[in-house]
Amino acid sequence: MSRTRIAVNGYGVIGKRVADAVLLQPDMDLVGIADVATDWRIKAAIGRFAVYASTDEADAAMRTAGVPVAGTLDDLLAQVDVVVDTTPKHVAAGNLARYQAAAVKVVFQGGESHETTGHSFVAQANYESALGRDMTRVVSCNTTSIVRVLGALQDAGLLARARGVLIRRATDPWESHLGGIMNTMVPEPKIPSHQGPDTKTVRPELDVVTIAAKGAHTQTHNHYWSIQLTRTASREDVIGALRAAPRIAFIRMADGLVALNSTIELMKDLGRPRGDMWEVAVWEDLVTVVGDEAYLTYQVYNEAIVVPETIDAIRALTETAPTAAASMAITDATLGIRQDFLAGGQRAHPPGRTDDLDRS
Repeated sequence: MSRTRIAVNGYGVIGKRVADAVLLQPDMDLVGIADVATDWRIKAAIGRFAVYASTDEADAAMRTAGVPVAGTLDDLLAQVDVVVDTTPKHVAAGNLARYQAAAVKVVFQGGESHETTGHSFVAQANYESALGRDMTRVVSCNTTSIVRVLGALQDAGLLARARGVLIRRATDPWESHLGGIMNTMVPEPKIPSHQGPDTKTVRPELDVVTIAAKGAHTQTHNHYWSIQLTRTASREDVIGALRAAPRIAFIRMADGLVALNSTIELMKDLGRPRGDMWEVAVWEDLVTVVGDEAYLTYQVYNEAIVVPETIDAIRALTETAPTAAASMAITDATLGIRQDFLAGGQRAHPPGRTDDLDRS
């Protein structure tokens, strides 16, 4: 089987993680990355990837700064099958005409609108509808988590409707010196917040409303859900539905994982690159069910959760894996995705490139 040739345009928080994940895939080659930066962010990539300039202006500035530029973005696009655009919000949509002229398939991120691509993507929910498309949009970190968790309950026949409150981190950790929120919380100016309607671009049947606020922290988001079930159920029914779903992992306060920062520290102790968590981390001991209502809370690592979805989106567009299960099996094994971080059911394969995996 020929390998899919990938470009990553935008080497920031998501782009650098996508680039590293592509390197682990047995059916993909990373041809190069493109950016406009001239500082430490792009210089850290020198020697690891071929670096291209996203614009003519950036080409001159990068060369002046000592970045060995391999060529322009157009030069890079001429060599690839798929470009993953991880440029800042709204910049990506302006790149679309350039990608279309180069006749490459495109994976956008959640900062762009659903209308830009006409398709929004979460692997376990609608992989098959992306097969062979020219482009798709991997939804945002919070929306990805909602589709995973509420989708699991919907698939188990348990979900009637859901009402959620999201406490969002204020900014990315590396930008916290640029004016992060301190000693306050900032409500989003509209109810529902955008994550609920965005979730319906992937699973339109969900009855979901979200309310959000920005908190004075930079590490991960926190969700609280009140869920109306379709019937009287047990706590074990709800936990079983979540455990049956991919990319949801359990954490427990009984293990000392009592706050967002403790989970991030655990990821580092587990040897995760950059301390990343690709899974939705559900507090198992806080799942509460009373009759036909359920309550739960979970943690979303905004910098990493969309990375496996992006890898699967590449396979869907190129039709190199026929089903979500086939693609996710490869992605989850190469990244080392778990169902429980501390006990049982952790992973079927060690993390890393797995050229011997069954790709049927």
